[in-house]
Amino acid sequence: MKCLLQWISLMILSTVGWSQGVDSTMAISASPFIKNKASIAAIHFSGNKRTKSSVMLREMNVRVGQEIEMDSLFNCIRVNEDRLYSTSLFTDVDVDIDTLSAHSIVLQVRVKERWYIIPEFSFDVVDRNFNVWWTEKNHDIRRSIIGVTLKHQNLLGNREQLGVIAQIGYRQEFGINYIVPYLDKSKKHGLGVEAEISENKEIFFATDSNKLKQIRIIGMPMLRQANVSVAYYYRPQYATTHVLQATYYRAAIADTVYQLNPNYYSNGSKEMRYAALNYRISVNRVDNWNYPLQGSKIIGNAYSLVGFKGMDFNTYFTLEAGQFNRIAQSPWYTSIIFRGKLSFPAQQPYALQQGMGTKYEYVRGYEMYVVDGYHFGLLRTNLKYELLHYTIKKIPLKYLPTLPLRVYPKIIADAGYVYHPQPGNSFLSNRLLYSAGVGLDFFTAYDFKIRIEYVINHLGQKGLFLHIHSE
Repeated sequence: MKCLLQWISLMILSTVGWSQGVDSTMAISASPFIKNKASIAAIHFSGNKRTKSSVMLREMNVRVGQEIEMDSLFNCIRVNEDRLYSTSLFTDVDVDIDTLSAHSIVLQVRVKERWYIIPEFSFDVVDRNFNVWWTEKNHDIRRSIIGVTLKHQNLLGNREQLGVIAQIGYRQEFGINYIVPYLDKSKKHGLGVEAEISENKEIFFATDSNKLKQIRIIGMPMLRQANVSVAYYYRPQYATTHVLQATYYRAAIADTVYQLNPNYYSNGSKEMRYAALNYRISVNRVDNWNYPLQGSKIIGNAYSLVGFKGMDFNTYFTLEAGQFNRIAQSPWYTSIIFRGKLSFPAQQPYALQQGMGTKYEYVRGYEMYVVDGYHFGLLRTNLKYELLHYTIKKIPLKYLPTLPLRVYPKIIADAGYVYHPQPGNSFLSNRLLYSAGVGLDFFTAYDFKIRIEYVINHLGQKGLFLHIHSE
């Protein structure tokens, strides 16, 4: 309401002119509002006790001295609120307009910072996803991974990220990473380093009829891994980021795993060592990076792996593209997301033959299956309705003063294809996979998301699936 009144007053001033003791006709002829524009005299920040104002200004698309069309003021405010909120640095963002004169305004940016150093206690399962663990493994609590991540997302106020990860259970892991996104005054160049070691008590050593076969021997680790990497970040514009990352990776399997699958690594090796170079480009023009409703994004990766042992050479390319739209001014939204992968050469060790069914690449409704392959394409479509868009305010918690609640019922339809030159007994490779269903998305503070989906696949199988990450 405050912004509305300010905008109305500005429009009146731009129409009739504003002058102290001067004829209005003379004021109009002298006023720059003939062009229906307002000049930004200053941008004031408040509430950012740790975050530097220059970091916030880097995310915004306005600058002091810039002229803005009067009819685009509200859109300007909304865009900049979305941009600052997408940084994951704040729980609340509010941009207001203060009027200085008929041709000059001040932007007041008020924020409430998150709790930047949060011990994140995690409960995960050794299986590919929650649905496999719940259905096929009878939700055996012993197949769990308990972890804690101590992460600081704004160490010195420049969005530096320092993270320490520790896990116990079926997978034991320790890792550390540090990212400095801004090394220069222009805030375009950054650097990151990461190191990680892990040990798996259970390993998936083969795929049989689109199901993973696994082995565990009490008291004996099945897989040991270690990697270290360094990355260079270049962000010339708000939406565009380039990343060049170099990684050294080493892994070794137990003798039992090798006996069960001698092709787990190449050349009859029980160990894999390689150096990798990865180039990534992302152009993200969505309204909210954590849960987009409008805009577009494209993310491309080019990987090159040079093997020292257990593999020779591998190159693969991945692409993700998404288009998100609002239907007119209604509460209905559509989204189309494509993911794809091309991998070379034709002969690769089993450890690198990842198609769909692991991580986030799967046709919804096929969560219970794995489809190995060298190339794949995946298309996800959604029609969503904004059932609830509400924010609980004035919560008496320092780092959670507001609680956003967003609920989106949806209709979904997916299609995918995985190519494998030697599919074996896979009945899902080299054929079109498709599904349809309904679902419900829930999104709230600190980027917490839940997806509940009821889907029917082309096999006629029906299921209710739960996910705690974005699509």
